[in-house]
This record gives sequence, structure tokens and C-alpha cells, in this order.
Amino acid sequence: MKRVLSNLIVLVVIGFLFAQCANRGTPSGGEKDVTPPIITKSEPKNYSTNFKATEIKIYFDEYIKIKDLQKQLIISPPMNLEPEVTPLGTASKYISIKIFDTLQPNTTYAFNFGESIVDNNEANPYPYYRYVFSTGTYIDSLQVNGSVEDALNQKPEEFVSVMLYEVDSTFTDSVIYKKKPKYITNTLDSTSTFQLDNLKAGKYLLVALKDENSNYTFQQKEDKIGFRKEIITVPSDSNYVLKLFKEVTNFKAARPKLVSGNKIAFGYEGNSETMKINLLSSVPDDFESNIMKDSKLDSLYYFFKPDIALDSLVFQVTNTNYADTLTVKTRTLEKDSLIISAKSVLNLKLSEDFVMTANNPLTALDKSKISIMAKDSSNVEYATDFEIITNSYTFKFDKKEENTYKIRMLPGAVKDFFGAENDTLDFNVKTRALSDYGNLRLTLQNAVYPLIVQLVTPQGEVKEEKYTTKSEPLDFIQITAANYLVRVIYDTNGNKEYDTGNYLKKEQSERVSYYPTVLEIRSGWDYIETFILK
Repeated sequence: MKRVLSNLIVLVVIGFLFAQCANRGTPSGGEKDVTPPIITKSEPKNYSTNFKATEIKIYFDEYIKIKDLQKQLIISPPMNLEPEVTPLGTASKYISIKIFDTLQPNTTYAFNFGESIVDNNEANPYPYYRYVFSTGTYIDSLQVNGSVEDALNQKPEEFVSVMLYEVDSTFTDSVIYKKKPKYITNTLDSTSTFQLDNLKAGKYLLVALKDENSNYTFQQKEDKIGFRKEIITVPSDSNYVLKLFKEVTNFKAARPKLVSGNKIAFGYEGNSETMKINLLSSVPDDFESNIMKDSKLDSLYYFFKPDIALDSLVFQVTNTNYADTLTVKTRTLEKDSLIISAKSVLNLKLSEDFVMTANNPLTALDKSKISIMAKDSSNVEYATDFEIITNSYTFKFDKKEENTYKIRMLPGAVKDFFGAENDTLDFNVKTRALSDYGNLRLTLQNAVYPLIVQLVTPQGEVKEEKYTTKSEPLDFIQITAANYLVRVIYDTNGNKEYDTGNYLKKEQSERVSYYPTVLEIRSGWDYIETFILK
């Protein structure tokens, strides 16, 4: 009995000791693996010459995965038939590249994997691995270096393709729309610099593309482009700077459609400033039409009256160097009811005006049925302006800080194209205290006029703008407290707007400069800054 009791005591003590050890902490499993995978061999060997293989295998010392291959992998020169790279989504100790394209003779090819190869456990990347081979007797070794900037925005784009097109007897400027480049690289997401490697000596067109659909050709509607106007010669010691811009899309009218009663939508691409819509069909003598622009969509709305007993209407749409004849099928649809809305915000600065718009063209305004009353019930005098294409009335009146204003429109104050009138409408706007805003006086040095000077958000949204043609302090009054960038646009042609570039015309965008620091505008503060332009 004593022996059994003694054995039980020993077991309890041992169990207690194990429990104490177990409670001291959870094993960490050792230090975290931060070592990238290592390549053990390649078949054929990297930097092979007289290459004739149809499959490449790259072996690693541990299991790896491939991620973001579509963004990361750059093949230069691009292949017409995409190679098959495996494995995708599963772990393996090797990468297989199956080549289906017919390789060009005496050409150096490079597979740049970026940071797509990672180990299976900790996703440590094998950084910027390149597999290079030549179908000739030697590896081309020349380079072109540079950087990519955005022509308008301070922050450069990510994953920008930088391309070289060989300038030979068959070269034309239109090659960027039709063919893949001779050589290509990518800035990826970590830097705005680029390096084109393994190049052959020769003359080249240098182009950068924010290639939205990854097809290595320029699509004007989707892509940003930057280019070197002069043909470059390789080898070269120059460091090239390419500035990306979005071209104004060539004008094209979309097929129009009847969207409601006596209202036809004419969609378009490009600039509509000189767009004209002319009806070619025979119509009654009392026929009338009115055109207004959609505030958000690239569309013009064509309103007409009276109703027409025709199965279709034929129009001609014209613009600069453009003309097309378009047909619209007609049918009976209910007309849109008149809707009046405020176009401006209801918290107005003292310098801002109240703007009202409508969904149908406005044709009359009766000021005797409109009043503006301040917080103290006093009537406020006002004046109005009407802009036809945006279908908006601007109400101009003197405002005081920390006040409220009621804009009342009695029935019949406005009338639309179809004769509809408004019901009673009330718009309440207010002003804040001047101490809620900041003020900025900006002085420019070394300026070349005329200039457009803007305050923009870090995301690029324009909040304030001034146009200047001479040396003078620029006062930005009643600025909403926030962080701003100061952007200066050199308005070379004096048209008071930013002009982007055009590849075929060999035009670069107008030059832009940014103040070197972000301005933190605070409520109640006045700022004086000097911008020394280069």
C-alpha cells in the first residue's frame, strides 16, 4: 500500500513539473524565414546562345509560387503567341515556360519576372529575376535608361510599359497602333525609373504607355502615352524622361437613341465644343428643337416638338473634320416631368453664386415670382445669368458671413421647353464664418506668362484656380481647410486651359510645375508663400 502511494506521489510531482513547463509559453517555431528562394539550375542555361528549345525549366531549392504574373512578367521582345508559364496557383520546385511562337533569328529575348516568384511559406520574393537567351551567336548587351513622369499629376502612374520600336525602312509613326514593339520593359509599382536591357545597336522610337489592356499597342481612348519626339540612337549615354498624358480622344458620334418622349440622346467621344446636330428629315413649319449637355455623361440631348408622325428621323452630326449621317427610330414615349435642382452646394462661400438647373431645357424665368430672403427676413436683390448648353441659371447676390438665405420660387417661376412649370420650390443656402476658412497669398518668381495657377487635392482634384498674365500676388480667399498642392500650368497658347499632347502631331502637353511642399491650410490662418519656378 505504501509503495502504491509513493508511486502516485511521484507521478503527481512529475505531472506538475510538466504542466509548469508547458505553461511558461508557446514555442515560437523559430525565427521567421526571410530568405528568398534560390535557383539551383536552368534548362537550357540562362544566357544561352543559339537557342532552339521550346521549353525552359527553372529549378529552385524550395517550393515556390507565382503571383501577379500578368502584371509582373515582361517578355522582350513581346511574342505574338503568349508562352505558357506554370505552375499558377500551386506550389512547385520549378517553373516551366513553354514557347509556342516562332522566334526571330539573331535576336536576344528576355523574360523579366519582376517580383512574381515567391517562396511558398513566407512569400519572400526572388527579386527581378531575368531569364535571357539569344537565337544568334551572342547576347545583345546595350541599355537605355530613364524615368517616367505624369505630365499633369504629381504622382507617377504604376506599371507603365516603356517600349522601343525599331526605325528601319518599314517604319511609320502609326506602328504604335498596329504592332508590338521590338523591346519592352515596365516600371512596375515600386519606381518610376526604367531600364531596357539586352538591346541591339540601332535607331529607335522611345514610347511609354499606361497600357490598360496589356496588348502592347496604343489605344487612344484608354491609354496614356509619353514619347520622345526625336529618334534615339543606341548605344546612348542619355537618361530619358518621358511624360505621360491622356490624349483628347478623336471625335466620334455614337448611335443616337430616343430615351424619353421627344428626347434623343447623342453620345460621343472626344471634344463636343464644336459638335452640331442638324435634322435632315422634313418636319412641320412649327417644329422647334433645343439642345443641352448632360452634366456627367458624354452626351447631348436633342429635344423637339411637336410630336412627329414619322417612323424615324435622320440627322447629320458634324464636328471639326467630322461628319456622319445617323438615323433614330421614333416611338411614343412619355415625356420627362420637369425637375428643378440645385447645381451648386448649399454651403456657399461669400464669393460663390447659387446655380440652379433642370432636366428639361428651360425657356423662361419670371423674376417677379422669385425672392431671396436673408435670416433677418430682409429681401436680397439678385441678378441672373443663363447658360444654354448646361441649362443652368446663376443667381448672383451679396452675402454676409454666418447667414442663411431662402430662395423661393412660386409656381410658374420657370417654364421648360414643353410648357411645363414648376410648383413652389424652396432652396436654403447658408454661409459660414470667415474664420472657418484659410487665405493664401502666392507670389511667383521666374514666371513666364500666361499661367494657370491651381490649388489641387493630393488626389488631383482642382479646388481653386486663377489665371494670370503678369507679375502680381495671387490671393486665394476663403479656402476650405485641407491639404493642397500648388500646380502651375504654363498656358503656352493663351487659351486659359490645360492642353494635353498628341502623338501623331508630335505635340507634348503644356508644361506643369508643382510647389515642392504640401500646403496645410488651416481655418482662420493667413499664409504667404513664394514659389520660385525653374
